Amino acid sequence: MAMKTESRRILKKLVKNPTAMLGIFLLVFFIIVAILAPVLAPSEPGKDPFKMLPAKTAEGKMIWSSNPIAPDSTHPFGVIGKYDVWYGVIWGTRSAFKIGLIVSIISSIIGIIVGSISAYFGGWIDEILMRITDMFMAIPFLVAAMIMTTILGKGLDKVTIALIIFGWMQVARLIRGNILQAKEEQYVLAAKALGIRNFWIIVKHLLPNTIFPVIVQISMRMGSLVITAASLSFLGVGAEIGYADWGTLLNYARNYMMQLDKSWFAVVYPGIAMVLFVLAWNLVGDALRDIFDPKMRA
Repeated sequence: MAMKTESRRILKKLVKNPTAMLGIFLLVFFIIVAILAPVLAPSEPGKDPFKMLPAKTAEGKMIWSSNPIAPDSTHPFGVIGKYDVWYGVIWGTRSAFKIGLIVSIISSIIGIIVGSISAYFGGWIDEILMRITDMFMAIPFLVAAMIMTTILGKGLDKVTIALIIFGWMQVARLIRGNILQAKEEQYVLAAKALGIRNFWIIVKHLLPNTIFPVIVQISMRMGSLVITAASLSFLGVGAEIGYADWGTLLNYARNYMMQLDKSWFAVVYPGIAMVLFVLAWNLVGDALRDIFDPKMRA
């Protein structure tokens, strides 16, 4: 009964929040686009769908010219760098979800483990782990990611590794602060008095009561991670040439930035996709904060 009441409260709060509904609508839209990518932008049979092939004319001939081609009935979003912008935007949605979810989940797990151990045990363990965290936080995120991708090589998988390595610290700090407050609560002290193992106290008692701010942060970070990955691709150290990624499309348009009358479509369509994707996650994150934060419930 309590679960049903809580579900009704959450649903009622979502429906009454127009910005939350907008975020959910945009997120559902991108999910549908990602799922229907093989239908909306069919790939060559037997080929990796994320590797874009040169676009074809209405007659079926390959387009080898790197000059921008304005949108037409065959290519509704135009052609840039001999690649179809429509295909890149559609499959780039899958790339965005892939890198955002993988980096957010793995880096958050690392941060939760580090922050939980640091806060719960304290002392020299806390000191060592937090100094390591400070060392990583002292390095500018984008610069560190660029250095890592330069060392590891180009490719979205290398970008993912770089973002994970330098993306766990904020979660570690956040969960540490929450557990430092919660570990002095009566239910935690009672669990210790009963002789429950530290591992189960952290997993069963502390994390369920401190994890909600991390969930909000994960949703808010999804958009920024996609922007960072697109920035690396735009600078030429991210996704490989021809990979279906929004930043790669913008990279192709870089040589025509002063001639937007010829290449506006290569900037506008991937740019709009990124803006709406980030907006969707930010609005959903704000909605989750309003729902889970006890201070906001009043």
